[in-house]
Amino acid sequence: MAEQSDTNRTARRSMRPLARLAPYVRRYPHLVIGALIFLLMAAVTTLSLPMAIRRMIDHGFSAQDAGFINSYFSMLAGIAIMLAIASACRYYFVITLGERVVSDIRRDVFDHVTQLSAAFYDANRSGEIVSRLTADTTQIKSTVGATASLALRNTILCVGAGGMMFITSPKLSGLVLGAIPLIVFPLVGFGRRVRKRSREAQDSLAEAMTFAGEAISATRTVQAFNTEKSSQARFGKAVEQAFTAARKSILARSILTGFAIAMAFGSIVAVLWYGAQSVLSGELSPGTLGQFLLYSVFAAGSLGALSEVWGELSQAAGAAERLSELLDEVPEIRAPASPKPLPMPALGDIRFEDVHFSYPARPDTSALTGTSFHVRPGETIAVVGASGAGKSTLFSLILRFYDTTSGSVLIDHVDIRDADPAEVRARIALVPQDVTIFAGSVGSNIAFGRPGASQADIEAAAVAAQAHDFILALDKGYETPVGERGITLSGGQRQRVAIARAILRDAPILLLDEATSALDAENEKLVQKALEGLMQNRTTIVIAHRLATVLRADRILVMDKGQIVEEGTHAELVSRGGLYARLARLQFEHGAEALSLEARPGSERLADEHV
Repeated sequence: MAEQSDTNRTARRSMRPLARLAPYVRRYPHLVIGALIFLLMAAVTTLSLPMAIRRMIDHGFSAQDAGFINSYFSMLAGIAIMLAIASACRYYFVITLGERVVSDIRRDVFDHVTQLSAAFYDANRSGEIVSRLTADTTQIKSTVGATASLALRNTILCVGAGGMMFITSPKLSGLVLGAIPLIVFPLVGFGRRVRKRSREAQDSLAEAMTFAGEAISATRTVQAFNTEKSSQARFGKAVEQAFTAARKSILARSILTGFAIAMAFGSIVAVLWYGAQSVLSGELSPGTLGQFLLYSVFAAGSLGALSEVWGELSQAAGAAERLSELLDEVPEIRAPASPKPLPMPALGDIRFEDVHFSYPARPDTSALTGTSFHVRPGETIAVVGASGAGKSTLFSLILRFYDTTSGSVLIDHVDIRDADPAEVRARIALVPQDVTIFAGSVGSNIAFGRPGASQADIEAAAVAAQAHDFILALDKGYETPVGERGITLSGGQRQRVAIARAILRDAPILLLDEATSALDAENEKLVQKALEGLMQNRTTIVIAHRLATVLRADRILVMDKGQIVEEGTHAELVSRGGLYARLARLQFEHGAEALSLEARPGSERLADEHV
């Protein structure tokens, strides 16, 4: 997505990206057929008008022809009614088709991007993706609906009127035909410029909206640091850049439209002058010239409208290209063709075998180097180490957000690269330090990892996570909206909701990334007790900054610079006098006892920087 291939660059110079929409349109043949029927009906009705007018002009106007005139005008009124009905039905079918297609595209794009690997999101911003999902699909909706309909309508009118012009007067039509290359070739050249400008405008708008989304979601941080003015200036600059790009696109479209209309109508004026001379010489009847005049106006008008539609189609081609880039993005992490099933029932066995790993965004920096360890079923392992030591990387590999550079990660004796990632993740419950709360109710957030859970199960999980009481105190209990990212909840409340979510998931493997970091001392004790119950008969890996969290672990892994440098129980590691012992002394200085760390909140802050 970030780097375009030669194929994509070629596609940008054509309408080929719009071909990506064809499968979506073919899903609804009844809408397509309905639109085409009424489109043809409207075009045929329109093209029949000049013939009626020619007969009236050539027949003449006199008192004895009053009945003839009345019948002709009655017929014209009927044609007008038929045209109105056909146009209304055409509008209904094409707009419905556009709405249906864009709904399918939005769903497919969202479904696809939610399956893309973590490496994709490391290199691309979520705001840019959301912009493509909204602004670009809106552009396509207009194209599939009204624009495509107008393009087809004007194409039919142009071809039909051109054919009738030849039938009416081949000589005059030949002159018009000679002027067509003067119109078409510049249209193609201008169309390329419009497509380029449209793509630039869409990219600039996405850039502005990306920053807007980030700033709005972090309004409290912006206000806390008094950066409203600088944020406003930055967004204003981005908006101006988007406006400048859009103005260039509009200018290109304006030139395209003006040139097409000037050439079309200019050529018609010249041809009609020649036709007037033919009437004076007796080669044509006035009615025939009138008929030719109307057909030429239809042809010129439809050709001019096509120039405007061409610009809109060019914009849609740019939008379709941007969406195609998302849909063509291949997840780096995906299930193999024949995934190896994990054993049932789940064991909860985890093994790292000589794992080396570098993040795709930083391929020259090793996050893990020769990491090997084994977590037996039901065992609780704590992982400690300085920031950047590789602790969170272990979780990312266990969840298979990334694949190892070399070495293997096995769950229940199966290399997870040979298994379906969804099946691997189904055996894991995660409580991250940076909790994600969605804009919904408290209950829906708890049930996020187990859709369809009963209210009784949700409340039982909340009780176990010590969250039930504060939830009942909210205005609507479990149905209380929590706002975007859970903004209405405190940090401790969000943490307990995340713990309840993990409890409800009831997975055999539990990953805790400093799960009690946002709780006060009293609630930490209560939640720690709940977690101890949750950890029974489950394989648990705990990333901890506070050593008080790891004292109950069966084993402790000490990491430094992507390697496991020490392993053992708390007592064993302290007795060795290594890195763990030094970290422990930072918290136990002044002679505090190991089991009373919670009485020394100041030491926890110091240790957070080192453990």
